[in-house]
Amino acid sequence: MKKFIKFKNLAITALTVLFLTSCSNDDNGPVVVPEQTIVDIAVANPDFSILVQALTKANLVTTLDGDGPFTVFAPTNAAFTAFLSANGFANLDAVPPAVLKEVLLNHVVAGKNLSTDLSTGYVKTLGKGSASTSNTLSMFVNTTNGVVLNGGTTNGGATVTTANIQASNGVIHVVNGVIGLPTIVNHAIANPSFGILVQALTRNDQPDFVGILSGTTSSPFTVFAPTDEAFVDLLAELELSSLAGVPQAILENTLKYHVVTEANVLSTALTNNQSVTTFQGGTFTVELPSSGPQIRDANDRVSLIIATDVQASNGVVHAIDKVILPGS
Repeated sequence: MKKFIKFKNLAITALTVLFLTSCSNDDNGPVVVPEQTIVDIAVANPDFSILVQALTKANLVTTLDGDGPFTVFAPTNAAFTAFLSANGFANLDAVPPAVLKEVLLNHVVAGKNLSTDLSTGYVKTLGKGSASTSNTLSMFVNTTNGVVLNGGTTNGGATVTTANIQASNGVIHVVNGVIGLPTIVNHAIANPSFGILVQALTRNDQPDFVGILSGTTSSPFTVFAPTDEAFVDLLAELELSSLAGVPQAILENTLKYHVVTEANVLSTALTNNQSVTTFQGGTFTVELPSSGPQIRDANDRVSLIIATDVQASNGVVHAIDKVILPGS
């Protein structure tokens, strides 16, 4: 596992509660079990006072005071104040309780995950959007430079500022932002492997794909998202030097061909020889050979589905290793 970053041990003072930083592998001393729950620690820390108010309003105090274990990415008061202002809420009471509950649960991951337990990739939170009743929201953790969650504060995510505050029922990592319920676009931006896809979606001669895939009209969406390597291979296949060389209509039709509207199709719902009608209007075929799920496009080209069920609030993303092309 990749390590997040090295964090300074937090001092224990009379005004703070007792907690432990994670022990190194070389520490042969006795393991002391923290006596306070996640809620106890939050209540005792003045910088979590809005978080405690939010947990109370959303009826989640009992949940996070339970056995767990839980990993909680805990926003500070400053993070909550910025969130309320950015979303037009006068105060915490103005946030609909149902929305507040899911936002808070989107900061909680099942299990105790210390900084040494997490690496770059997706984890599942306990939050849900409106797209699926069974598949909880995904969170992209990027440990390349610090610990960035869902692309950081500019993308509705956050950065860990203090890690490994251990509790009797889990661990707290302090974050500098309230992590919103991610859309399809938020997930695309957060994952560096989708960098060229984001460039394609935002090219100035294209429809407002960001607006479409961030919204709820025609949602939920199922997006088969090509990786950067897939786009590089496509450009070589088309003998083009860059994305700018792809004609406007071809790029638009190709991008729409990767999107299914009004369906949150999880990997468990894919069937062999399934014909899928796309946002572009054309179809492709899902195949389930023993080697793994794949897509056969209108040109008989095959793309492997290499990651599945990245859940957003308005749809689901599956990563593919080749750009699929609609028929002419």
